[in-house]
Amino acid sequence: MPGLTQSVHESGTFKSKKNRISKRGSSYLRTALYQATVCAISRQIHGPRNSILFQFYQQKRNEGKPAKVAIVATSHKFLRIIFGMWTSGQAFKMG
Repeated sequence: MPGLTQSVHESGTFKSKKNRISKRGSSYLRTALYQATVCAISRQIHGPRNSILFQFYQQKRNEGKPAKVAIVATSHKFLRIIFGMWTSGQAFKMG
């Protein structure tokens, strides 16, 4: 997924612990996905708007990931859900 993949810094046995998302792909699409994910996992008056994405976000946070790293991982999952809906031609089902 261009733009949401992490850039990996490795050389021999060295593996960097600070990997950032790559800047390939559309910055507008990356921003739109990030903002849509934040909106989907935000808790308003009645809880999160999308429980599937919120549970995935909470799982990443419980693993010790920082908030922004967890949001980018959730954005990647959101993009996979959108792609699956697009290829199958089916509407999203909450569960």
